[in-house]
Amino acid sequence: MTSPDREGESQALSGSAREEFTRRNAAREEALKLCREVIRFSANTIRALHRREFEDAEALLAQAREQVGQAAAWLRDYPELFHAGFLSDAQKEYAEACATRALIQRTPLPTYQELGVELPAYLNGLGEAAGELRRYILDSLRRGESGQCEELLDAMDGIYTLLVALDFPDGLTGGLRRTTDMVRGVVERTRGDLTMALLQRDLSRRLESGEK
Repeated sequence: MTSPDREGESQALSGSAREEFTRRNAAREEALKLCREVIRFSANTIRALHRREFEDAEALLAQAREQVGQAAAWLRDYPELFHAGFLSDAQKEYAEACATRALIQRTPLPTYQELGVELPAYLNGLGEAAGELRRYILDSLRRGESGQCEELLDAMDGIYTLLVALDFPDGLTGGLRRTTDMVRGVVERTRGDLTMALLQRDLSRRLESGEK
């Protein structure tokens, strides 16, 4: 038979555990909701940048910034949830949007400390931003706006140079090697596309002016 003392201890432990898991589950659910919002606002920020709607992009990014900070605050007391992965994904998307905005609008690139995100999420987000710069360059070429393209290609090359120098285990970097490989391919393809477009532009100009 279970003694009254043991039964009381068991009930107390059960109640305490239930309360703790209730708190953790509430924090997890709230942070998940916020992280989904961060991802949505970040994606919409990038869409606005591609449409050259820069004021809208700033407003959306401000909302993402608020939500990502709140999500981290909810999980700060629960390390197993903080590092579960969903917060890192949201931070990566936010970092990608911030980096894309800074590079397109020629403003200083924010640091991961300034953004309040973890370093692996920041670096992977920076790599993803290179893909968005490629898209921006190609859209600019289609618009006949090549002025900023070479500058953005240099920025992409700089991102690759930074990432390729960080040869550490994926467990530390959040899978940065795969992102780095992606950036290398994106930079190479963009350099080829931009070179061809500029050569064709120069040839067209010479033909229009009657030069040989």
